[in-house]
Amino acid sequence: MTALSKRIGCGVLVLAGLLAGAIGVPSMAAQGGDPPPSTVTAGGITLKSVNIELPTSDRTFPGGDAAQAITDNCTACHSPGMVLTQPAMSRAAWQAEVDKMRGTFKAPVADEDVPAIVGYLASHKGTP
Repeated sequence: MTALSKRIGCGVLVLAGLLAGAIGVPSMAAQGGDPPPSTVTAGGITLKSVNIELPTSDRTFPGGDAAQAITDNCTACHSPGMVLTQPAMSRAAWQAEVDKMRGTFKAPVADEDVPAIVGYLASHKGTP
């Protein structure tokens, strides 16, 4: 596995959008609201438009203010339902997960938010 493939995570959609803009895919507004073309090829790269339906959820992290750091930092890529259905793990294991998200997947989590996130996970999904 290459270093590039290890870094692919939440930014894949952003990258696709940047590539589309760089090769001149017209925006929906420029087309009068019509959907973009199904394929665009330029410079030896072909992008194919796809439609997907992502599940929706109104589930939130319980805990009010204690959930603020995890809500602010983790819901860009993870739904609360996905996080809250993970198996219970030790505080050290949750710390390793947060470190992996930051290090391997380059999640933009500030150093000062890490203790609150790990503490929240350990208190809600931690082992005794």
